[in-house]
Amino acid sequence: MDNITQNPLGSEPVGRLMLKFSIPSIIAMLVGALYNIVDQLFIGQKVGMLGNAATNVAFPLSTSCIALALLFGIGGASAFNLTLGEGKRDKAPFFMGNAVTMLIISGVVLMTVTLLFLSPLLRLFGSPDEVMPYALDYVGITAFGFPFLVLTTGGSHLVRADGSPMMTMLCSLTGAVINTVLDAVFVIGFDWGMKGAAIATVIGQVISALMIILYLVFMIKTVKLEKRHLIPSVKYCKRIFAIGMASFFNQIAMMIVQIVLNNSLRIYGAKSVYGASIPLSCAGIVMKISQLVFSIVIGLSQGTQPIESFNYGAKNYDRVKKAYFMASGIAVGFSFICFIMFQTFPKQILSVFGNGSKEYFDFGTRFLKRFLFFSWLVALQPVTSTFFTSIGKSIKGVFLSLTRQIIFFLPALLILPRFLGVDGIVYAGPIGDFISSVIAIVMCIFEFREMNRLSLNKQ
Repeated sequence: MDNITQNPLGSEPVGRLMLKFSIPSIIAMLVGALYNIVDQLFIGQKVGMLGNAATNVAFPLSTSCIALALLFGIGGASAFNLTLGEGKRDKAPFFMGNAVTMLIISGVVLMTVTLLFLSPLLRLFGSPDEVMPYALDYVGITAFGFPFLVLTTGGSHLVRADGSPMMTMLCSLTGAVINTVLDAVFVIGFDWGMKGAAIATVIGQVISALMIILYLVFMIKTVKLEKRHLIPSVKYCKRIFAIGMASFFNQIAMMIVQIVLNNSLRIYGAKSVYGASIPLSCAGIVMKISQLVFSIVIGLSQGTQPIESFNYGAKNYDRVKKAYFMASGIAVGFSFICFIMFQTFPKQILSVFGNGSKEYFDFGTRFLKRFLFFSWLVALQPVTSTFFTSIGKSIKGVFLSLTRQIIFFLPALLILPRFLGVDGIVYAGPIGDFISSVIAIVMCIFEFREMNRLSLNKQ
């Protein structure tokens, strides 16, 4: 009981903790999403539609970085907090140290594979011939930033788990500001185009990663990391992987869907009045807008992770449920406001990313309004998936993370275009969103019933 009362995660009001952890987490996730969006804004204004299409082709690689970061970052952070909540303070730093090592190794491996097989990968990701030169320029440089992106994104979760959410925000914000300023200088001022945007991105990522390293070496609060904690151990890595794989598979699912989506847009777009490049460019913008909204929702849910993990480990189930319901309410409310904006101002939103032909805006406005129709409801899905991960029920988290992208959206994406052409791609999105949201609600109802039973037994 002393461990609970001494740790603010077990004693401070949940609302205050939500503000403390979620706001910096939201800002950190938002800043991470802005890396890609800022590039697309400058590229759209200076390079044009083909440049925007190239960033969409490159997007699966960014998703791969985030997948590795969440696997070891969320896995390490959750295991760290769960272990502290159980009172096992001597074991906790091994989870954090092993997570740091695996973040660095995985980032270097991804960078190497990308540079060795760059052209085949971009073809696999759906690049048309006219887009390929832009994609090669962009990814050929951004790949060098993958280890830093993985370490920054994953390390942010570890810093937050240590009780320093403001530092997490500062690390991401610093890199994003540098990226934005250098984008203006390199892309607009020096007229370096795709290469300028890529160089700006890598520099921002390097600065953020260095700040994460400095924190873990000199500023960590709850434990002290030593060299022995950094040596990979099967025992600790296994638990990190088990907890983090829900978030990992969710990102991998997003990557697979992005690849199929790009290729479907290229194939069925070429058979329509729009051609291959217009749907690819418009979808890239809409997916980045969706990422922007979901970065806020995911940041909110990740801010609940230390609260849910610690209190579940301490068997304080009322606080776990309160954190979940608070996050769900805010997520749905915010997403509904975004939904209204998508339905009311679709053309104005697209115009921010550059000009285009009548066909470009015709397809783009339709895609934005219909593809994100259930964006307000599907906000429950990442909140619930993170909830299951936080309480250590990784199998349920994995299943739930797969429902939206793989189990429902992907089959609809493969089947509907055969009958409806490029319009089938537009309608596949809301179908996957609606069904996966209903499943998340049902799973949560059963989990809370189990918590109620455990609470009665504890009494």
